[in-house]
Amino acid sequence: MQYLLLIYQNEVEYAKNDEATSKRILEEYGAFTQSIIQSGNFKGGDRLRPTTTATTVRVRDGKTLHTDGPFAETREQLGGYYMIDAKNLDEATAIAARIPSARIGSIEVRPIWVYDK
Repeated sequence: MQYLLLIYQNEVEYAKNDEATSKRILEEYGAFTQSIIQSGNFKGGDRLRPTTTATTVRVRDGKTLHTDGPFAETREQLGGYYMIDAKNLDEATAIAARIPSARIGSIEVRPIWVYDK
């Protein structure tokens, strides 16, 4: 089964990291990513640019509205994701717990609803 692992953490706090800490975290992410590629769990994933670059789109009464920033103000922001293959939720949550940002933020694990073609 496929799962989307949504990585949330506080952008403001993350931006306070010094260069050495940022480098260490990126190395941890590299090692984690390589481990799930080698295990066959990796399906895809990317880091997202900051919420200051986001645009939210809504359609109301046939009119398209664009708003700068994310949909809602929150303490933690969506910073990236991994799409994985896992046998079950237990395996997916075990993989999610190994994501470096799980130590300072949160990882939402959500099963993918695959549409039949």
